[in-house]
Amino acid sequence: MPSGWRPADVHITDFVAGARSARGLTVIIDVFRAFSVAAHAFARGARTIIPVADVAEARELKRLHPDWLLIGERHARPLPGFDCGNSPTGLERFDLRDRTIIHTTHSGTQGLTAARDADEVITGALVNGAAIVRYIRSRAPATVTLVRMGHEAVERCVEDDLCAQLLAQRVAGEQPETAGVRERLRSAPSAQKFFDPACDWAPARDFELCTQVDVFDFVLQLERGQAPGLLKRIEVPQ
Repeated sequence: MPSGWRPADVHITDFVAGARSARGLTVIIDVFRAFSVAAHAFARGARTIIPVADVAEARELKRLHPDWLLIGERHARPLPGFDCGNSPTGLERFDLRDRTIIHTTHSGTQGLTAARDADEVITGALVNGAAIVRYIRSRAPATVTLVRMGHEAVERCVEDDLCAQLLAQRVAGEQPETAGVRERLRSAPSAQKFFDPACDWAPARDFELCTQVDVFDFVLQLERGQAPGLLKRIEVPQ
């Protein structure tokens, strides 16, 4: 952390409009499940992830690159013809080593592609929360924007609110308790699909994988030098 740096000016915004208005170092938060999925994919050896807002664009990328893995959802459900839904559990059946993944979701990837005026964009989730905070503090930005993408990018949700709160507190130098995060989120409305046997597209293991806290020591940064942008993994030392 640069000498003399003080906690950044932290703004918390919501949905696609919040991503569009974001400035400074911007964290696009989607806990259930986009950016938990992305982090687990990189942890299992993925080369890169291409976040896409539009389903048709995602399908076209797959047509041009049939060896790439096409994953995603709308209304939380897998899309026809996709290799996998937006599920870290579903990805476990694939060998992800050195793979390129095309990823489109109802909330998270919409925020990534909308944050065009931010100085820098990274993903936000619980699984790499401590690494996100270390990265922010190492960059010492004047402004941080935390964008809660929420349920389908139109409604606030407990998990993204909590993630934003924890990040803001930690950036400010506080040490909030994280041990009870999983139990707190178990009763969240957006978590109920994980415990409904009829929702086979949202297995209970997804809940467990998305509510792990601070298990990965990297952040996922959006590279925007060309279209489409892509996520890359940046290690953040302890």
